[in-house]
Amino acid sequence: MKNKIVVAITGASGSIYAKLLLDKLQQLQTQLQEVAIVMSDNAKQVWQFELDDTGHGNYPFKYYAKNDFMAPFASGSAKFDTMVVVPCSMGTLGRIAAGVSDDLITRAADVILKERRKLILIARDTPLNLIHIRNMATVTEAGGIICPATPSYYSKPKTIEEVALTVVDRIIDLIGLENQSYRWEGM
Repeated sequence: MKNKIVVAITGASGSIYAKLLLDKLQQLQTQLQEVAIVMSDNAKQVWQFELDDTGHGNYPFKYYAKNDFMAPFASGSAKFDTMVVVPCSMGTLGRIAAGVSDDLITRAADVILKERRKLILIARDTPLNLIHIRNMATVTEAGGIICPATPSYYSKPKTIEEVALTVVDRIIDLIGLENQSYRWEGM
């Protein structure tokens, strides 16, 4: 069965991860039934600032406004099986951990958790304070996956994009999609 995925993009630094994930999902469309995108206002501004790009709305996926509570994935009956929040701000993570559904991103995360489906939060902040750590523990205990945007280097990446792709390839693996990427085989 093909995946139905929600990609939520928040205003945390790290728009490159969101862009490369959308690029990769576009390449893997044959494995997908549907991709839905919701972005915070800050996400659009950070994307433009960090990437010198305004093309965040040009992907062949369906976009939803941040306050569109009529979006299908605002209900468990729509059967979206995976949600990725990339990058995930600590504010968004805190609202998800507290069960505060004040916009479509946090409502969709709440739905994914209550339906026992896959919620993947790409935390992009450092250093972490105790509140962040406790919020991460709460989300993990509720069934979510905290995937820090921590690149790996054993593939010997040469560009910023290659470094960021080490995180995106990990996200693709967590979603459960088939993907050609570097695999550790030991030394």
